[in-house]
Amino acid sequence: METVEINNVSLKRPRSEDDVANTDEIKRQKISEKSKTGNDSERSVETLTEQPDKPLPEDTKNEIIPNEESEEQEDEELEDSDEDGDPESFADMMKHGLTESDVGITKFVSSHKGFSGILKERYSDFVVHEIGKDGRVIHLDDFSVPVDDEDPSEETFTVLSNEDKQRLEELQLLKNKETSVAIEVIEDTKEKRTVIHQAVKSLFPGLETKTEDRDGKKYIIAYHAAGKKALANPRKHSWPKSRGSYCHFVLYKENKDTMDAINVLSKFLRVKPNIFSYMGTKDKRAITVQEIAVLRITAQRLAHLNKCLMNFKLGNFSYKNHPLKLGELQGNHFTVVLRNITGTDDQIEQAMHSLREIGFINYYGMQRFGTTAVPTYQIGRAILQNNWNEVMDLILKPRPGAEKGYLVKCREEWAKTKDPAAALKKLPVKRCVEGQLLRGLLKYGMKNIISAFGIIPRNNRLMYIHSYQSYVWNNMVSKRIEEYGLRAVPGDLTLKGATAVHIEEGDVDNYTIHDVVMPLPGFDVIYPKHKIGEAYKEMLVADSLDINNMRHKIRDYSLSGAYRKIIIRPQNVTWEVVAYDDPRIPLFTTDLDKLEGKPLPVLPTDGKFRALKMEFSLPPSTYATMAIREVLKMDTSIKNQTQLNTTWLR
Repeated sequence: METVEINNVSLKRPRSEDDVANTDEIKRQKISEKSKTGNDSERSVETLTEQPDKPLPEDTKNEIIPNEESEEQEDEELEDSDEDGDPESFADMMKHGLTESDVGITKFVSSHKGFSGILKERYSDFVVHEIGKDGRVIHLDDFSVPVDDEDPSEETFTVLSNEDKQRLEELQLLKNKETSVAIEVIEDTKEKRTVIHQAVKSLFPGLETKTEDRDGKKYIIAYHAAGKKALANPRKHSWPKSRGSYCHFVLYKENKDTMDAINVLSKFLRVKPNIFSYMGTKDKRAITVQEIAVLRITAQRLAHLNKCLMNFKLGNFSYKNHPLKLGELQGNHFTVVLRNITGTDDQIEQAMHSLREIGFINYYGMQRFGTTAVPTYQIGRAILQNNWNEVMDLILKPRPGAEKGYLVKCREEWAKTKDPAAALKKLPVKRCVEGQLLRGLLKYGMKNIISAFGIIPRNNRLMYIHSYQSYVWNNMVSKRIEEYGLRAVPGDLTLKGATAVHIEEGDVDNYTIHDVVMPLPGFDVIYPKHKIGEAYKEMLVADSLDINNMRHKIRDYSLSGAYRKIIIRPQNVTWEVVAYDDPRIPLFTTDLDKLEGKPLPVLPTDGKFRALKMEFSLPPSTYATMAIREVLKMDTSIKNQTQLNTTWLR
C-alpha cells in the first residue's frame, strides 16, 4: 500500500559545540512564537533528534478506520477534543513508544555530518503531487467545467429551499417513515417544474419525481421508485450514452487525509463513498494534489462544491470510461521545506548530492508500526502464530504511553472484568479497532476470537501482518548493509522482469547496489544465498514461525511475500537554501496560490533563519521521511523527538 505520510515533526540534533551558540536565541524564538501565536492552526512543534549511527522514526497511522456513518461525527468530535496535555507529560508518556532501532532502522548510506531542521512546522511546508500512470505530475490548474448540453442549468442548485433539501435527504436516506415528499411549485411554469425535476434527480440520486395537482396547485412529488436498492445508486437512464461514465478530477486538499476528504464529498453529494476511486491515499498534515474518479456525478455538480467546501478545491474535470485503481500511480513528487536549519552550505551540498547520486535505504517508516507501546508488528506476529488469545490481549490490554482517556478506561475495564459489554460502555468511539473487536466478542463469544477479529475491516487486519513483514525486512536490510556494504555481492537477489534471480559470481560486476532487492517473507519468494538468507530463517524461528511454511489456515493471513529494492535513488532532486524572518510565511507558492494569483512573499537576502527547500520524486510504497532522515541524519521516532523537544523548550 502506498504511503506518503509524515506528521508534524521537529528534527533537532543533540547539541554539538557548533550549535551551542545559537541555542539561547532559538529557545527565545520558540517561546516568544508560542506566546504570540497561541493556537495557530498550522503550527506544531513535536521534536525529533539525530543520532550519528541510529535511525529515525517517522509518524504513524492510528488503528482507526471509519465505516459507520451514524457514529462518525460523534467519534470525530471526541477524538478532536481529547488533547494529550502539555509537552512534558506527552514526552513522559512517549518513553514507552518505539525508536527506529526497535523496528530495524539502524543504518545510513551517506558519510556527511548531520544537521538540524524543523519538518512540517506548518502543514503547508509539505506538498505532495501525485505522479499519474503516464508519468505526468498532477496539478490543479483549471477550474473550468466541460461544456455539455446535457448538464442542468445553474438554477438547479438554487431552486430548492434548505427545508426542501433537508426533507429530500431524509427521504433519500430512508430516515423517516415518509414515502414521498411534495414540493409546491411557486410561480408555476413548465420551465420552473422542469428545473425542480432536474434538481431533485441530480442532487438526490435514487429518487424519482412526478407532477400532481392538489387543490388547484401544482406539486412535484419525489419518491423512491425502486425502494432501498435505488438508494444513492447513480441513475443509469439519466446519463448520456456519449459521455464517459466516470468524472475524473484533481483534488487539492489541505490538512485532510484522502478518506476523510472522500467522506466529506460523499456527504455533500449525498452518495455513498464507494463510488469514488483513487490511485493512492495521501497524508493529512500536508497539502496534497491527486486524481480522483467518481461514477456518474457531473463535473458541474462537483465544481459547485468549490463554493461551500473548506480546505478543498476540485478542478481539471474530464469524463472517461474507466475508474482509477489503487497502485496505478507511478509515484509522488514532494516539495518539502525544512525550517531553521543549522547545517553549513557545505554540509547541505554534501547531503543533497548524496541523496541524488546514491539515495537512501528503503526502510519502512515508523508509521508502519504504530505509535503506542504495543507495536502493530507484534499483533501481526501473533496472527501468523495462530495465537488468537495473544492477538486479543495485545489489542485490548492496558498499555503504557500516550492514549485517549476513553481508551485507557476501556482497557482498564477489560483487564478487570474480561466483559466485552462492560468494556464497550467505556468506549464512546465505536469505530476504532478496540471497539470493533469488542463488538465481535459480544457477537461471537470469547471462544470464537477468530470470528470476532474478522469484524475488523479486512485492510486493517492485513495491516498487522504486513507490519510484521516490514519489521523483518527492515532488520534484514540493516544486517545486509552491515555485512556487505553498498555493493552487489554473489548470492544477492535482483529482478528479471517480475522474477527474482540470484546474482552469480561471474555476473556480479554487471550489478550495483541499486539493482539489489530483498524479500518480504512469504511462501512465494526466494531468499539470498549468503548469510542473510540464513538470518531470515533464524529470525522467524526465534518468532516460532517456519519460513518454509508461510501459508495460514485462514487464507487471508497467508503471506505470499514480495520483493523490495534496498536502496532508492529519488528522481528530479533539486534544492535551495532560503533566508526568512517570519516563521509563519509560506516559502513557496501552491497550485491554489497560482490559480488565485497570489504572489510569493518577498524574502530577505539575509534573514534571521535559514530553510532548506527540497524537491524530489519517489516511487509508490516508499517513505519520504526515510529520504529526509538520510539528509538530516536524524532519528525520526516520536519517542526520541518529543523527549528531545521537551528538553530543548525548557
